[in-house]
Amino acid sequence: MGTAERRDAPEVGVVERPARIPGQVGPEPGIPARTPDGGRAGRQQAAYRPLWVEEPAKRRRMADPVRTAAVRAVLIIAVTLIQAMVAFLCTLAGSWAAFPMVISSVASTVVATWAVVDVWVTRQVWNQRYGVVSEPSSTARQLRRERRVARRRERTARRDQERIARRAGAKRLSHP
Repeated sequence: MGTAERRDAPEVGVVERPARIPGQVGPEPGIPARTPDGGRAGRQQAAYRPLWVEEPAKRRRMADPVRTAAVRAVLIIAVTLIQAMVAFLCTLAGSWAAFPMVISSVASTVVATWAVVDVWVTRQVWNQRYGVVSEPSSTARQLRRERRVARRRERTARRDQERIARRAGAKRLSHP
């Protein structure tokens, strides 16, 4: 809708607009409709309303050691990219600093690769130490379930054998 079309369109009050906040039904409470004086009178009566609505996170937060390694890796990668760009520009300019910058860029690339691998290894170690979230399709969960069922069967069979042995022992008149 262009400016001319907006000027010709009927004035719509803020209260009549649909709510944009997810989960909220109807118009936003406490927002007055526009008045002929430009809405100045309504602003004084406007109630407090939050600027945003908190929504639950879709993913869990990264563990602290993993986040630390990731931040370190991002910083190292940023420095490496800057070094590579400076080396390229020095090479184009024919500067004496081109050779040392290229050598340091190669070294930084090795360090950046190590930093990325460090993030991956730190994440794997953390998951092994503090547990992986088991999903319904996980084979680990299925194996645990099968072991649990087998242990239950063994306990039940052992109890039955003990019960049979007690009953048989109670019917004897003398014990050897």
